[in-house]
Amino acid sequence: MKAFFSLLLLALCHPGQSCSFETGLPQPFRHVLAHAQALALLMARLFVAKAFFLSGLTKIQDWSTTLALFETEYMTPLLPPEVAAWMGTGGELLLPVLLVLGLGGRFAAVGLSVVNVMAVLSLSDIAPAALAGHQLWGALLLAVALWGAGRWSLDALLQRKFGTCP
Repeated sequence: MKAFFSLLLLALCHPGQSCSFETGLPQPFRHVLAHAQALALLMARLFVAKAFFLSGLTKIQDWSTTLALFETEYMTPLLPPEVAAWMGTGGELLLPVLLVLGLGGRFAAVGLSVVNVMAVLSLSDIAPAALAGHQLWGALLLAVALWGAGRWSLDALLQRKFGTCP
């Protein structure tokens, strides 16, 4: 069972580990950098999760309007409007929860990145301010996808409990 969880953690989370340039720094600086990284990743996770979760809540408040928007406004490529509405809304409600908890952090970040890209691609005319918001979310999600959910996450807690990644 421990091997299964170790393999699962390796594939989905693998919280950020020390970078090679940090090894030459004195211990107090490494400690500060580790906490700064953990705080930055937590703030990024919370910021992005809030935006997507609130969007998902808006969609389920009036499902008929959501379906109408997916049929007329959001031109999702390759997916029928109803399927896109269900998948987009589901992603906006489930993935932010995983992101906040830091459970499968990389998986959640990549999944929300797909939702983010699809949102931008599906709008034929997007306002510059809205595009800037999507770009910011994309950059923050990229950080989580690259470095994992960080030390202050369930991913890190599970990794400490069930073993470290190589």
